Amino acid sequence: MTSTARQLAGRHLADAYPDDPRPTALPVPDRSDSRQLVILPGWALGVTPLEPLADALHQGLPGWEITLLDYAMLTCPEGERLARHDADAWLAALERALPDGAWLCGWSLGGMLASALAARRGERAPGLITLAANASFVTRRGWPAAMAAETFAAFRLGFERAPARTLERFAQLVAQGGEPHRAGSARLARELAAACAQTPRDQALAGLSLLETLDLRETLGQLTAAQLHLFAADDALVPGGACQAVADCLPASGRAERIAAAGHAFPRERASETAARMVAFITSHRLEHADVGSRP
Repeated sequence: MTSTARQLAGRHLADAYPDDPRPTALPVPDRSDSRQLVILPGWALGVTPLEPLADALHQGLPGWEITLLDYAMLTCPEGERLARHDADAWLAALERALPDGAWLCGWSLGGMLASALAARRGERAPGLITLAANASFVTRRGWPAAMAAETFAAFRLGFERAPARTLERFAQLVAQGGEPHRAGSARLARELAAACAQTPRDQALAGLSLLETLDLRETLGQLTAAQLHLFAADDALVPGGACQAVADCLPASGRAERIAAAGHAFPRERASETAARMVAFITSHRLEHADVGSRP
């Protein structure tokens, strides 16, 4: 990881725990003038694969503060590394660690956490962008556009018994998709596998629990934040039908888009295109918000 990425990954964590543990009322920021964007990584992938996206976003959003959040740096109030298996503990840690009033973005599991955090923050979250993130990662009644529960259970068991081999297979699935036999897919899989190897095992197990339990179908329809959800047409982990399924959950202002000839790793493999879509959405929303605010 570059020194810049380390700085981005650790930013805002120094003041995560105030001396006074009592809850305090947080001010509502000026949503139209937010110039902070936080990106949460996918399960077990860390921030390194997202560095090209952050670099592209810096070009498209000059003057913005782009933060890549490393889950390994999150801790519980008691001080130990966060590895609890309940979503509330993760959302509380993210609430403490992340800048108030920031746009929230996330890849896969990160997108699901960003969505849940946006709901928690309400008016303090001006916008939400998810990348290859389903409303429910596993199938549920009325939600077939997801990974079969049996497949997920087998994957989890494989990780518990043989984590290194399972992470290598996971990296291959992330790298799949897009043009058939495209050059560089094997290299990308090796790169992602190396990133996965840096993830603490206890935190990865906790992340699997989050993937299994998070259900954001109603949440997405209730958010007040601007929403853009990007999906890959050839994703080996999130079925293509999830794009329309998520679109059906959104309020009228929300958007869900499918990127053709792309796999789960599109935020890494097609960072420039992903950044361009994000920048266009953010810019459009800010202009619309400013126009509404200027009307008599």
